[in-house]
Amino acid sequence: MGTLRATTLLTGFILSALVLMPVQAVARKLRLPAAKTIPLHYHRFLCRLIGIRVIVRGEPHKEGACLFTANHTSWLDIPIMSSVLPISFVAKSEVAGWPFFGTLARLQNTVFVERERRTRTAESRNLIHSRIAEGDNLVLFPEGTSSDGNRVLTFKSALMSVAQLAVVNGEDDREDDLVVQPISVAYTNLHGLPMGRHNRPFFAWYGDMELVPHLWAAFKKGPIDVVMEYHRPVTIREIGNRKALANYCEACCRIGLARALTGRHVPGPEEAAADQPSARPAPAAALAR
Repeated sequence: MGTLRATTLLTGFILSALVLMPVQAVARKLRLPAAKTIPLHYHRFLCRLIGIRVIVRGEPHKEGACLFTANHTSWLDIPIMSSVLPISFVAKSEVAGWPFFGTLARLQNTVFVERERRTRTAESRNLIHSRIAEGDNLVLFPEGTSSDGNRVLTFKSALMSVAQLAVVNGEDDREDDLVVQPISVAYTNLHGLPMGRHNRPFFAWYGDMELVPHLWAAFKKGPIDVVMEYHRPVTIREIGNRKALANYCEACCRIGLARALTGRHVPGPEEAAADQPSARPAPAAALAR
């Protein structure tokens, strides 16, 4: 049954992508609004096809420009986050050259950066800033790689420097601070039961794993639940500097992962910050897709 399921899902994934790829390419070339909504609806379909139930906690920032930062576990993070909001991602430059998946990334307006070359950091930062200033929602994975899903790796602060650049408000030409919002993503259940440390790496893509065999193994396993939590958005002015901002985002993701995996409430740094007079209220709405 596992082999049959994997065959069906992989076939459906590839065929549906091949059908929509030329449509998305035309929408991008003509700069149609559909270029942002097609990936949203496609990834919602993909989550239903694969059997991913996305449980959303908190609310995404929608009042102006925002950079989202998230922990990174798997290629599945892409359809999971893309099924909630029209977003694009910041990825390492090597992804652009991957067969099939590189094309999908380009069609979703991914920003490709050279993470390993410090001399290109300012250029990458400016590219990210220009895309956000144009109204795009971008997701940055500050770990720089993916984990096994049981932990959060150290967040690198280099590209967080984009938060030091103001964003012009198009309505009155006012310069606003760029808002940064952490998102934690946790793979929690398999077939409705707690996934556990043993099964979670079947869905995590990390180390030197080959992508296609990993896809096959994940598709064979069965439907899963994923908890995605939007944490309190902040600005670098509130936090202090890019390193403190990276630490804040990392702490939010660690706490969010712990909350989701244990099912217990663990106070996070955003709650402590919410006690400050200048803080925004922490988002509280929850919904399941």
